[in-house]
Amino acid sequence: MRREVKYGLIGGSVALVMGVVGGFTLFGGSDGSSPQAVRSADAKSGDGGTDVPTGPLTAKEVNTTAQTFLTAWQSGDVAKAAALTDDPDNAKSALQNFAAQAKFTKVTLKPGTPAGDKVPYTVGTQIDYKSVKTPFSYGSAMTLQRDKKTGKPQVAWQPSTLYPGLGKGDELRTGEAEAPPIKAVDRNGTELTAQDHPTLAGVLDSLRTKYGSKTDGKPGVELYVHRAQAADSNKQQPDKTLKVLSKGTPGTLKTTLDAKLQTAAENAVKGKKQASAAAVKPSTGEILAIANSPADGFNVATQGSYAPGSTMKIVTSALLMDKGLTAPDQKNPCPQYVTVGGWKFQNLNKSQIPDGTFADSFAASCNNAFISHYKDLANDDLTKEARDVFGIGLNWATGIPTFDGTVPVQSDAQMAASLIGQGGVRMNPLNVASIAATAQSGSFHQPFIVAQSLDNRTFAKAAGAMKPDTASNLKALMKLTATSGTGAEAMQGISGDIGAKTGSAEVDNQDKPNAWFAAYRDDLAAAAVVPASGHGGTNAGPLVRAILTAN
Repeated sequence: MRREVKYGLIGGSVALVMGVVGGFTLFGGSDGSSPQAVRSADAKSGDGGTDVPTGPLTAKEVNTTAQTFLTAWQSGDVAKAAALTDDPDNAKSALQNFAAQAKFTKVTLKPGTPAGDKVPYTVGTQIDYKSVKTPFSYGSAMTLQRDKKTGKPQVAWQPSTLYPGLGKGDELRTGEAEAPPIKAVDRNGTELTAQDHPTLAGVLDSLRTKYGSKTDGKPGVELYVHRAQAADSNKQQPDKTLKVLSKGTPGTLKTTLDAKLQTAAENAVKGKKQASAAAVKPSTGEILAIANSPADGFNVATQGSYAPGSTMKIVTSALLMDKGLTAPDQKNPCPQYVTVGGWKFQNLNKSQIPDGTFADSFAASCNNAFISHYKDLANDDLTKEARDVFGIGLNWATGIPTFDGTVPVQSDAQMAASLIGQGGVRMNPLNVASIAATAQSGSFHQPFIVAQSLDNRTFAKAAGAMKPDTASNLKALMKLTATSGTGAEAMQGISGDIGAKTGSAEVDNQDKPNAWFAAYRDDLAAAAVVPASGHGGTNAGPLVRAILTAN
């Protein structure tokens, strides 16, 4: 069931009731007049010598324009209300459809106390659908601005002016829901609810929107936000229930999630200002856990876009070994400095491994051992390895909205930075967990959260694979990192087929780097990011450890 969201009323000045027209209760201002352009202290001469007001809006302009807009809207004069905006055509269409689609009657609008050019207001109404009548209220706001051509105050029109969070093409609707509510269960049949797992609320909304009609459930009657269709299905946001008028019958939907691992992941990120984690099954690609802190925030675990830092060295290492440029026991110095395209790269704390092997540099995550190979690579080599071997940047049909990573073709210093997960490389914990899973299993399995058979969607497939020697050597490198390298502290005492990689991604204007950690244990791979926290092993490592040891 999609969550019911109740918005509290926004307080403000009390207006006078003037009467009822067309089902709208009118609230007039102190004089009920139309807004007059109040000349600001700054004015410029327009065509014909007319002074055009400029500068910030005055308090009177803000108050009068907002009051007139709300009064016109309430009275049903949508043309007048729309004319007071900077987008009259779209505003008129939206205002005309607003009450009819949502089945709102007796709408009242009360302005609150302005804060500069922003005016909050409350909407009180009655939902009137067939035999059901129920009150509904919420708070919204409008922003006012000065028309650059005329100097007159106007409402800066946005769909969210009607209701908070509405995007272009979104609508408020009341009627039979487009999909039945779902009873989502994990791989073992345990029910997963937004109450028990708040971080899954958006995921469950997405699953209901996409797969509710494929269950044996029956839709109920709801007031809901109907989302516009996105051109990219991976960016499609789910409909959102605002009020349930009559409950439907939930249909059971089986997911790949594991309730035990899901709880472990949630507990691991809980309490951190920002943190996200994801876990997958390497042999199949099944998504086992998704967690974010804050739990009700953006789903960074599957839709985030961060530089992955040194966790990218898993991909870079596979590339270098596939091309025969290095091997674990081969001498591969890590100099203190490397200059590329005018950029001078240095290792953490200006460290170096002058006579070390590639395994030494991987385990210590020594940047310049990787960057020094930029001259041996074509600009698109890393992009191809990431896409054709690890599946990064392909269109993943997971069953929920995801960002599937990007490793753009770059040159010179930017390409060199990409080798260590900086530059234009962007990923999220699900992407990085999948990279670790590919390293563990030796081949890419596209992550997914519901069975392919539900809608016969096409899974992404990698065009190639690591050479056998590369696959075994990569696992050896990751095991070394987990047992005696930068990942050893987080992985201490964990048995089985293990491997790990730390990452610390530098971000401009940020005191501490984003901490990353990716690891696997047998047929379980996980990754986590803790933004602006510092070293990956220390800050993100414990989150991944909690997931790997919960199985």
